Amino acid sequence: MSYGFLDIAMTPSVRAVQRESGADALWSNFKGHRAFDRFTENEAAFIADRDSFFLATVSETGWPYVQHRGGPRGFLKLVDDRTLAFADYRGNRQYISVGNAKAENRACLLLMDYARRARLKMYVHVEIIALDTDPALTRLVTVPSYKAKIERIFRMRLENYDWNCPQHITPRFTEQEIAEAIRPLRERLEVLETVNNELRTLQPIANTDEYCPG
Repeated sequence: MSYGFLDIAMTPSVRAVQRESGADALWSNFKGHRAFDRFTENEAAFIADRDSFFLATVSETGWPYVQHRGGPRGFLKLVDDRTLAFADYRGNRQYISVGNAKAENRACLLLMDYARRARLKMYVHVEIIALDTDPALTRLVTVPSYKAKIERIFRMRLENYDWNCPQHITPRFTEQEIAEAIRPLRERLEVLETVNNELRTLQPIANTDEYCPG
């Protein structure tokens, strides 16, 4: 049986709070219970365009941990329609997410697109892969132009995903997005500067107000 995102998220304690708040009727037949357990072309394009995401894990003592993961755009790779992977680059060497994933493989990802006010959330099962275990996967997640040291690979099997509404997402833009947005203005400015320089090199036009003997 395939479960939807909210079937996983809405535990008995969540249901109890919904009843106490008078909101249980809103979610009893909510369409979000549909099982989104396969990535479509829409999700694939969204994932490929991301340069960061948030990864939530939980320790064996029950404490949650949310970590920001970043890299070059597209560093989070789609292996197939149910599998994601990314290279785990060396950082401060605390290894909290790695340790949590080894103790409890269930995790949650949150992918943000601030410019378009969109967010994709998903439940996954995490597997930590050594670099020499799967050479093909290692090649897939390696970005040759990115010089950070890869220590291991996170491979994540999708359980379910859902999209959030854009409410309260403040639009923010990366340097690359800003550069792309103003590129036509820069190109137009360069043209105008070229024309202006060419006009400056022209001979000055004679003053027609001066007396010209016949």
